[in-house]
Amino acid sequence: MSYVEPRDSGRRIGGMVAVVAFHIVLGYALVEGLARKIVEVVRSPLDTKIIEEVKPPPDKPPPPPPKLVAPPPPYIPPPDIQIQAPVTGPTITAVTQVKPVAPVPPPARPAPPPPPPAKPREPVRAGAVVDARDCEKPAYPSAALRANETGIVLLSFLIDVDGKVLQGKVERSSGYRRLDDAALSGLSLCRFKPATVDGKPERTWSRIEYQWKLE
Repeated sequence: MSYVEPRDSGRRIGGMVAVVAFHIVLGYALVEGLARKIVEVVRSPLDTKIIEEVKPPPDKPPPPPPKLVAPPPPYIPPPDIQIQAPVTGPTITAVTQVKPVAPVPPPARPAPPPPPPAKPREPVRAGAVVDARDCEKPAYPSAALRANETGIVLLSFLIDVDGKVLQGKVERSSGYRRLDDAALSGLSLCRFKPATVDGKPERTWSRIEYQWKLE
C-alpha cells in the first residue's frame, strides 16, 4: 500500500487532461483537412536554381611602364681662361764697350770611318799543261851522239789560246849548244793545253825540261 500526497495527484490529473485535449485538437484537425494541406505544402514542387560558379575577376593588366624623362644635361662649368700678361724683356740699365765673347760650340764628333771596300773576287786560274810525252821526240844530233853529249835543258814557251807555241827560249842550257837548239826546235812543234782564267783560255808562258841521254 502506498501513500500519495495530495499535491502529486493534482499534477497527474492535470497532465491527463492536457493529453486528452491534445488528442481532441488533433482529431479535429484531421477531420478538417488540415493534415492534407500540410501534405500539399510539403509536396509542393521545390524551385531549384543552378548557381553558376563565381569566377574570380580577370587579372588586371600590368600598369603601363613609367615614362622615362631624359635627365637634364650635365652642367659643365666654363673653363677658366688665364690671360698671361706679356713678358717684357729685361731693361737695359747699363752700357759697356766690351764685346761679349761668343760661346764656343762643342767640337764636332768625327765621322765614322768608311767601311773597308769589298775584297774583289780572285779569278780562278789554271796553268798550261806542258807534257812532251805526247809530242814527237826531237832527233838526237849526230855530232852530239858521236861526241857522247848528254844533259838536261830548261826551255820556256809562249803558248797561245789554241795551244800552239808562239815563241820559245832556253832558260837553262844543257851544256851543249847543239842539244839546246835541237830541243828548242823539236818541242816548238808540239801543241799543249793552254792556261785558263775563270774557265776561259789565256795566252801565257810555261816551262819544260827535256833530258838528252844515250840509250
